[in-house]
Amino acid sequence: MRKLLLAVAAAAFALAPAVAEAQSPIVIKFSHVVANDTPKGKGALKFKELAEKYTDGKVRVEVYPNSSLYKDKEEIEALQLGSVQMLAPSTAKFAPLGIKEFEALDLPWLFKDDATYSSAMKGTVGKWLFQKLEAKGVTGLAYWDNGFHMLSANRPLLKPADLQGLKVRISGSKIADQYFRLMGSIPQIMAFSEVYQALQTGVVDGCENTASNYLTQKFYEVQKDITVSYHAHLQYAVIVNSKFWSGLPPDIRTQLEKAMNEATDYTNLIAHQENEDALAEIKKAGKTTLHYLTDDERKAWQEAMRPTYTWAKGRVGQEVLDLVARELDVKMN
Repeated sequence: MRKLLLAVAAAAFALAPAVAEAQSPIVIKFSHVVANDTPKGKGALKFKELAEKYTDGKVRVEVYPNSSLYKDKEEIEALQLGSVQMLAPSTAKFAPLGIKEFEALDLPWLFKDDATYSSAMKGTVGKWLFQKLEAKGVTGLAYWDNGFHMLSANRPLLKPADLQGLKVRISGSKIADQYFRLMGSIPQIMAFSEVYQALQTGVVDGCENTASNYLTQKFYEVQKDITVSYHAHLQYAVIVNSKFWSGLPPDIRTQLEKAMNEATDYTNLIAHQENEDALAEIKKAGKTTLHYLTDDERKAWQEAMRPTYTWAKGRVGQEVLDLVARELDVKMN
């Protein structure tokens, strides 16, 4: 009897950690490089709120903004290794994985407005691109909008010639590298977390980004002039480690998908207004002069950047260019 009781006790003791583990929440580390009060930052926090609500606390989402967990150059490798479960990088970040097709989204003057972008990414273009990630152990969940790029420096940028010789920070897209070179500037790849200091110290002369990022990262404080050019679009792809995602209990994954869908609708809904509000705040601060292109100036920028479309064929491939041209009704050459 004593042996039996000992055996039962031993079994109970061995089972206890498993029971405790089963009751522990599933942790999702969600890393991104921008501030909490940007559209992406708010979207990440909304996903956390909804994910924990819909799973009744069975999932805990830990959000790490402002590169507090990984710098943008390190994020995707960390995701593949399973050190972090969820990211929302700009789509230009997938080229190091051998997936250059996403860079087609960086073509200048590609999207007419936010609605055009949203339709394309919810449809054939977005789904086709996400399929490219699967072979790399990455699953795409959603595309988040952050609006259109502005361009800044410490001098007015109104004509292509005004960019001649300027060192401009870019996130890594070869498409952006190309259109800036066509405008006579010198692109510099740099981590997002390093941009403010680089602008402040003159390591780079300018950068491109959205109004919300100019405000929250305080880039406008160290740039005398901002051209509200809206020459290219900035979008993010919310991605997860495929092994982690497929290993979740189906009921949990269903609730997380619901949370992500709602967080995506929320993020994309606020993106436009957040950028408009940020632009107003920058203007109110009075530390930088905002410039708006005339129709003729915009046309000159478009003509200067136009060869990027022909060049892009060798970079991203004809297939994605044909797809984008068809879905967006744009000419590629």
